[in-house]
Amino acid sequence: MFARRRFAVLKNLLEYVGIEPGRLHFSWISSAEAEKFQKTVAAVTEAVKALGPAQHMIKDIRKVA
Repeated sequence: MFARRRFAVLKNLLEYVGIEPGRLHFSWISSAEAEKFQKTVAAVTEAVKALGPAQHMIKDIRKVA
């Protein structure tokens, strides 16, 4: 329960700074559930790849100089 509340706060904070919600995932997985872990990691990886690079996190080197 405590972890879920912290996750909700973190998710709201990341959305506030511009991180898309699909880049963060929370799942309860036991250490005995290796197959579930593997499938979850693969699904999250695909979801993040589909979002592409986080554009607001890329530094524009033309503005730095």
